[in-house]
Amino acid sequence: MMTRKIVKIDEKKCNGCGACAKACHENAIGMINGKAVLLRDDYCDGLGDCLPVCPMDAISFEEREAEAYDEEAVKRNQQQLQQTGASCSGIQMRTLFQPSVQVDAGTACSSQLRQWPVQIKLAPLQAPYFQDADLLIAADCTAYAYGNFHAAFMQGRVTLIGCTKLDSIDYSEKLAAIIGQNQIKSLLVVRMEVPCCGGMQKAVQLARDNSGKQIPVKVVTLSAQGQILKEEVV
Repeated sequence: MMTRKIVKIDEKKCNGCGACAKACHENAIGMINGKAVLLRDDYCDGLGDCLPVCPMDAISFEEREAEAYDEEAVKRNQQQLQQTGASCSGIQMRTLFQPSVQVDAGTACSSQLRQWPVQIKLAPLQAPYFQDADLLIAADCTAYAYGNFHAAFMQGRVTLIGCTKLDSIDYSEKLAAIIGQNQIKSLLVVRMEVPCCGGMQKAVQLARDNSGKQIPVKVVTLSAQGQILKEEVV
């Protein structure tokens, strides 16, 4: 242990934007429960690349007793993050505080699923249910984040789901074939706010463009707390 300069994060000022975590080349800062946290003292080199990017002025320097900066420990951690993909904000740990609402399972809403299979990688290129269909293409996590998912998004639509990060495949080719070979009336994409979920949106847009069809793509972005953050047509 030694007395040295190290970053200090004011949790009350932090708005959870994550800019500091992205700016920290040593991965010393992480996002926990929607707030920036200094994960380990020995990961922080004290240079302060995180300071200028904070829009809330929540980061400062302080002189205190801390472990010395350990460059080798930082390198080992970065190698582990690269192997596991844990540096992606989409899989960073957080606890979601939701109001507890008693739900009567006996009066649950009926399913709005109109076809099977639902996974993009298992779906056929042509099927009767694709004809004159309003097509919903949703990221896997969205139905768990948004409580009224069936009624709000699935009702009256054919549903396909997938995760571009977990499946590690390019959906655009298959979706282009589905859109091109069937009479699809509309396209709705429901995705999460995390950056890796942007791959789903890009795949659908590319599929639409490559299909030769001029169909507007409506994109709805959800937060992990189940809020609709943005709706746009692309």
